[in-house]
This record gives sequence, structure tokens and C-alpha cells, in this order.
Amino acid sequence: MGLWYDETLDDHTRLGLRVKETLFSGQSAFQHVEVIDTVGFGRVLIIDKVFMTSEYDEFLYHEMLAQPGLCTARSIARVLVIGGGDGGTVREVLRHTEVKQCVMIEIDQMVVDVSKEYLPGIGTAWSDPRLDLRFIDGREYVTQSNDEKYDVILLDGTDPIGPGAALFDDGFYAGCKRMLRPGGVMALQSESPLLMMDLFVETQHRLRKLFPEVHPYLGPVPLYGTGTWSWTWCSDTGEPLRAIRDRQEAIVEASKAYNEEVHQAIFALPNYVKRALKL
Repeated sequence: MGLWYDETLDDHTRLGLRVKETLFSGQSAFQHVEVIDTVGFGRVLIIDKVFMTSEYDEFLYHEMLAQPGLCTARSIARVLVIGGGDGGTVREVLRHTEVKQCVMIEIDQMVVDVSKEYLPGIGTAWSDPRLDLRFIDGREYVTQSNDEKYDVILLDGTDPIGPGAALFDDGFYAGCKRMLRPGGVMALQSESPLLMMDLFVETQHRLRKLFPEVHPYLGPVPLYGTGTWSWTWCSDTGEPLRAIRDRQEAIVEASKAYNEEVHQAIFALPNYVKRALKL
């Protein structure tokens, strides 16, 4: 049967990928980083034994994290990305010519270096002069930056374990809100409601204490266990369904998943999610 790599989702469930070759395995100051080449998903980035992204389906995650916020914010001149060391999220941001600067905060330089070498098809915007890449702790940056302001903030952290745990609490979210300009949007990955319903609901409650408008949305990402993933759109003003069509049309040729119709559809929540959130 060959070699398989399994991610343990819980005490009863594992997701396995058939491996052709291990391309990289190393320990940074923060976490264990691997890249494997698989039969079904192409090259896969793994951090601390958890699948992060794959060549096969990365666009489903990165486009859904970035584009709903980018296509609804009042301005997108200045964008902050926290996490996202594979480069897929900043790639999506920099598709927009309106973006004048994209600041990316990543704690672990190894993730970026490994992604540049082994996943060049995902991070295609590393050389864009509008990108300001800083290797610092995301939480420290947010809590200590008093003057920085952004039109869009995208939180592309790992699961709430290890270094990623600091990006899932009230203080961090409040700091992000303080950095958001009027009419701005914050969007974040908010886990799978099928696999982590308690965390999903807790995240929504935390965000609703800070933002008048909090709207989770769902989409498929086969690499992530259940295949169903969530993101959340947050703003002081605005409405997530009122997208700016010119921005959508400007990126439609480059997008594999996101378009005007998908934008409208993803905010329709199934009953099990609405009931869990008491909507």
C-alpha cells in the first residue's frame, strides 16, 4: 500500500494521505515543519503534524479567506495579514491593484522559506514591491502597535495550539479592531463547525462583543478533515453581501473558486450552524 501520512483529528478519526516523497522535515524555534509530496493532493505543508495547505485545494481556502473582505471593505489601500506563511493569502490580496501596501506578520521564518522553496505555485507574490514582510510575533505586533491603521485585516493563523493559540482570544481581537479604519473589514479562519463546534461558537461570541457586524461563512476544503471550513467577516459598518462589483470583476480571471455568485452563496448558513449560534 505504500507510505501514508495521517493527521489525527480526534480520538476516533484520522485523515491519511498517500506519500510519494518527504521533501522537507525540520524543527524551527516554534514548531515542526514538513512538506510531503502526495499522490492525491500534490505537495502538502504540515505544521506540528497538522495539514496546513496543499497544492490541490489551497485556492478554496485562500480565496475564501481573502476575497469576501477585500471585495466589501470601503477601501483596500492598506492590508494586514497575520500568519499565512505559505504565501497564498498575500497572493490573493495583491491581485488587487487598489492595494498600495500589504503588511504580512509571520512569527516563523522557516515556514516562509520552506514554502518559497517547495510550494512556489502557492506563494506567487513574494517579490511584489507592495509586500512588507515582517518576522515578528503577531500578538505582540497587534498589542504594541498604537498608530498602525489598516483597511482590511486577514487572520490566517494555524489551529489554536502552539504559536497559533495567541490569535484566538479577546485581547488579540480587540487589538485588531483598534487597528481597523472606519469602513474596514476583518476576516479570519474560524475552524470547522463540524469538527470544532464549541470553538467555532466561542469565536463568534468573542467577535460579537467587539463588532456590530459578525457574519460567519462556510466553504469546502477537502484537506481539512470534515471537508467543511468556516471563516468570519467582521466590521463596524457595512453588509457582507454588498460587494463592490468592479473589484470582483478585476480578479475573476485569476480566481478558481471566488466569484460574484459564490460570494452571495457562502453567507447562507445551514440550520445546524444557525441553531448552534441561536440565529
